Amino acid sequence: MLTFLGLRTCIYHVPDLAKAKEWYATVLMIQPYFDQPFYVGFDVGGFELGLDPNMDGVTKGTNINVYWGIDDCKGEYQRLLDLGATEHHVPQDVGEGIIVATVLDPFGNVFGIIENPKFGAAKK
Repeated sequence: MLTFLGLRTCIYHVPDLAKAKEWYATVLMIQPYFDQPFYVGFDVGGFELGLDPNMDGVTKGTNINVYWGIDDCKGEYQRLLDLGATEHHVPQDVGEGIIVATVLDPFGNVFGIIENPKFGAAKK
């Protein structure tokens, strides 16, 4: 059974969400599909570019997270830990049925997973 569904989401951490939202809307020539004070998401050809104003632990150059699509975030998070990953951010419901989590792989890289029932790319 295939666990990973492919790349889904790239999230940029931004210190000024309003300015970033305006800039990316202009660059992408679309408006966000998800627009909240804690997160803005753009559907770009079936993939998501997200803007996150949470700058905790983020420094310039480490402000991007990439998320792999999965069907069961909590189950996959535990499987990654069982395979040697380290806890980073536990699975969290971020609204509208979307659950995200990150682990550190054995090499120190942030590895993100996302369960997003609203995701536009076709599942294989």
